[in-house]
Amino acid sequence: MTTRKILVGLSMCLLFSSAAIAQGRLAEEADDAYNKGFYFNAIELYKKAYTVEKKAAVKAELIFKVAESYRMIGDVQQAQVWYEKANKAQYTDPVSYYWIGEMQRQQSLYAEAIASYNKYKEKKSNDPRADAGIAACSMAQKWKDSPTRYSVDPEVLLNTPSFDYSPSFSDKKNESVVFSSTRPASTGTSPDAIVGEAFADLFTSSRDRLGKWSEPVKLPLEINTEGAEATPIFNSKRTVMYFTRCPAEKKKIFGCDIWMSKKVGNNYSAPVMLKLKPGTAKDDTLTVGHPALNDDETMLVFATNSPYPGQKGGKDLYMVRLDKDGMPTGTPANLGAEINTAKDEMFPFIRFDGSLYFSSNGHQGMGGMDLYHAEKTGDGTWGQVENLKAPLNSAADEVGISFDGEHDRGFFTSNRAGGKGQHDIWRFHMPNLEFALQGNVYDKVTGMPITGAKVTVVGTNGSNFSALTDDNGGFAFIESGKDRYIKENTSYSILAEKEGYLVVKDQITTVGLTESTTFVKEYFLEPIINRAIQLPQILYDVDQFFLRPESKDSLETLYITLVDNPNIVVELRSHTDARPTRKYKGGNKELSQLRAQSCVNYLIEKGIDPARMVPIGMGPDEPVIPMDVIKKMATREEQEAAHQKNRRTDFKVLRTDFVPGTGSTN
Repeated sequence: MTTRKILVGLSMCLLFSSAAIAQGRLAEEADDAYNKGFYFNAIELYKKAYTVEKKAAVKAELIFKVAESYRMIGDVQQAQVWYEKANKAQYTDPVSYYWIGEMQRQQSLYAEAIASYNKYKEKKSNDPRADAGIAACSMAQKWKDSPTRYSVDPEVLLNTPSFDYSPSFSDKKNESVVFSSTRPASTGTSPDAIVGEAFADLFTSSRDRLGKWSEPVKLPLEINTEGAEATPIFNSKRTVMYFTRCPAEKKKIFGCDIWMSKKVGNNYSAPVMLKLKPGTAKDDTLTVGHPALNDDETMLVFATNSPYPGQKGGKDLYMVRLDKDGMPTGTPANLGAEINTAKDEMFPFIRFDGSLYFSSNGHQGMGGMDLYHAEKTGDGTWGQVENLKAPLNSAADEVGISFDGEHDRGFFTSNRAGGKGQHDIWRFHMPNLEFALQGNVYDKVTGMPITGAKVTVVGTNGSNFSALTDDNGGFAFIESGKDRYIKENTSYSILAEKEGYLVVKDQITTVGLTESTTFVKEYFLEPIINRAIQLPQILYDVDQFFLRPESKDSLETLYITLVDNPNIVVELRSHTDARPTRKYKGGNKELSQLRAQSCVNYLIEKGIDPARMVPIGMGPDEPVIPMDVIKKMATREEQEAAHQKNRRTDFKVLRTDFVPGTGSTN
């Protein structure tokens, strides 16, 4: 896109070599208009020159220049059409294939663009721009397919079929904005020779409590002139406005400057120009614009093509210190190679945390100008540039982002589809992540839903809420009035309980989650009435009662059950296989009693009150696999495995009235 289109004159004219200048008065006038940046006028002049030109080679060159002019005003569709016409007219420079690829990329036609870049590579393999374009298309397609969570919409009440762009909050409550527009109400009567529309003026609008914007009103004549005014920014108190101004005179091109005006109520003082151009430079050849203020108003970042030290090419971003009166002091400093490229970096914005946002067509992007973020790395320095990706960026142009205070919302400008006209103001915000918890509670033995089970949720943010399950055993924690139960960056402990059942505990967390999530849970409560409850297998060696290491791990299940259910007293029941023991006088009963006691001793070591556990040796009386079945097994290995299953420990709940810390029951 031509940056002058919405940055009111902050474009450097691209010059053709002398060999490319067409002969004839019309062609010379067209070249002169193009070289001055009057691309809209140049298009018509080149087309007229084409109609009277006889030589095929010159006609092809004129077609190519029409394409170039359309590209410079940002009309990518017409630019592509005319580049393709140049190819059909046998234009000799294969760069037309490269520019076709660029125009296709700016229309989100990434596959077609890659094909065009490859055609260019076939004809000019030593130009790295083709490979860069192919890589950019591949990355852009990924960003398009996997967008960030930002939500974007056109700000309909502020937009017109003309150019509307770069809004800035102008009151402390951030309910009023000043923005740039070329709408018919603009002050200037002569059309801008670059884009064929009126010169931009600054307009203001305020929104009511329902978010509806008022009819935009033009700022007073102290601010708006016959030329162009745009890209405003206000200090934190909203008492000072910096903006870009570009003078206008027929058939002449002027540079732009940054101006400052003080605001008192709804009035503005006569603006003062900031001296930001090198003292030896000709003012009509250089442009300075797009002011951005840091939070304490001691620094101004701006865009310029001025030949200061460190210039990387095109338009670069610079930083200059401000004195107590808000005026620049010292020599502007280039923001360096991490920020600036050989192409254009413009429309800076400094957020409250010091991070820098800007637009560029030099970093890897999705099409035209893209929005980028850079981390603050020092006093007046930034780095770690990151593309903001889709949906903030698109294959079209995105510029002029601004944030609503510390909120993750604000405005940017784009000429993407879905707007009213040329460039439109779009609003964006980061939607709140929405989380919910729902599920069902069942009887672990029967599988039937449990009605009236209590599900309690406690959050690390101090929240505490509960609900009883319905007839289907269901529960849900979704919306709590206008709020939500489950919040971002919070962990929750969950307890499901019902009289006559062991409780179940669980946890969920939203910490680190980047997508809205509904947690769906199923809890199976263990009934505790007159039944043995199985544990993970606690194994013993033959004729031994010492716990194996893996058996200690198995006892963790019972340990957790006792911790989660502090009012229960349990009977630990150890079993042996049916083969007689030779080691113990009391036989398998004595062995199993020792095994049960070993479990109790281990749990006591872990802090469980001994009054809550009764060890019982069951001997071989309740085998899992009867002896007659074992005898029929074919191999010794199968028989030993069956005997091992019979050597086990389970438990029963005896009471549910234990009072923790007292060693007694109610």
